[in-house]
Order: sequence, then C-alpha cells, then structure tokens
Amino acid sequence: MVFNLLLVIHITSGSVALLMAVIALVTAKGRRHHVLAGRIYASAMTVIFLTAVPLAVLGSNVFLLLIAVFSFYLVFAGWRFARNRRGSPQRLDWSAAATMGVTGLAMWGYGITLAGDSNEHWVTMLLLGAIAVALSLNDTRYYFRLTITSGQRPSGTKRISRHLTNMLAGTISTVTAVFVVNVDTDPAWLAWILPTVAITPLIIWWNVRIRRKTGRPLPRHTHGKSPTHASTLSERS
Repeated sequence: MVFNLLLVIHITSGSVALLMAVIALVTAKGRRHHVLAGRIYASAMTVIFLTAVPLAVLGSNVFLLLIAVFSFYLVFAGWRFARNRRGSPQRLDWSAAATMGVTGLAMWGYGITLAGDSNEHWVTMLLLGAIAVALSLNDTRYYFRLTITSGQRPSGTKRISRHLTNMLAGTISTVTAVFVVNVDTDPAWLAWILPTVAITPLIIWWNVRIRRKTGRPLPRHTHGKSPTHASTLSERS
C-alpha cells in the first residue's frame, strides 16, 4: 500500500513538473509566470526525487535510484545558478557536484554489471554516467573559477545560460520517464536515449541565443546610466 501511494505521488509530480516545464519555456524569462512555473517545477522535481528513493529501496531498483539522483542534481544545480546571483559557491554546491560525479561513476560500474548480465540497459547507464561525470567536472571547474576570482560576480548571461541548461536537462529526464513508461522500443534502451537526442539541440540553440545577446548594444533606456546600473540590468536578464 505504501509503495502504491508513493507511486501515485511520484507519477502526479512528474505530470506537474512536465506541465510547468512547458509553461516556463514559453513564458518570458524572469517574469512572474516564468518564475512561478519554475518554482513549482523545482518543487515537483524534488517530490519526484523524495518518492523515487524509497520506491527504489522498496523495489530493490538500483537503476531507478541512480536515475533519481542524476535527475535531481540537474534541477538543484539549475535552481542554484538562478538563485545564487553573487556566484560564490557554497559548501552545498561543492557537495552536490561531488555527489553527481560519484553517481556517474556508480552508473558506469552498474552499467558494466548489466553488460555482464546481457541486460541491454547497460548502454543507458554508460551514457548517462558519462553525462553525469561531465556535468560534475564542468560545474566543479565553474565553481573553482569563481573561487579564485573571489568578489567578481559571474555575468548574468553565463549564470542564466547554466540555469537554463540544467533546467532543460532536468526536463529531458522528466520527458524520458514518461516516454519509457508509455512507449515500447526495440532495443529497450532507445527509449532512454531519444528524448536526449531530441532536446539537446534545443539546449545548444538556447545557449547560442543567450550568448549572442551579450554582443548587442544596450537598450536606449540604459544609455546615460552608470556602469553599475547597466551591469545590474544584465544580472537581472
């Protein structure tokens, strides 16, 4: 009974997260509806994680546990990039990045085990493990650069770029879960890969779009303002 209740909450939260992700994507960044949708999305993803862990333990499902940690990190780090405007990494940020790295290594180990058992999901574990390790190293390098340039804030563009990348990656995990449950593919691991293949170009396009904005001249209403005021506007973009 506990398992079924957790499963219902887990599935409901996934549906809410997917809906909020769509709303966040189509609304203006930084505006009220985007921020509200983002908060609900992050909360729903947190509930997904909190229900996935006991579901994985009760069902002895190592695969689900690793995926849960992987997905939650994406959203957590994305939320931190949006909230931490000063850019100074906290102990929580370092710990989260390290946890993601360990999770990636665990995925590789479990993938090797699955390959030995002729379970075709070894492909999924090795691929997601590589992504987890890459994200961990990338975020750790980012935090290290902020540490050695103490007192210098990251540009609003870089911070928002990382925020959107992680949130969209978290959306991939949500779409993947829905896809895997409702669509049968041959081989089975294809269902785990297709959402990543489909949405990753969107992440790349969005990052290019954001970076291009940095080369544009300041809007007319910022002309004549002090450099401090202009940089503040950039931080809020």
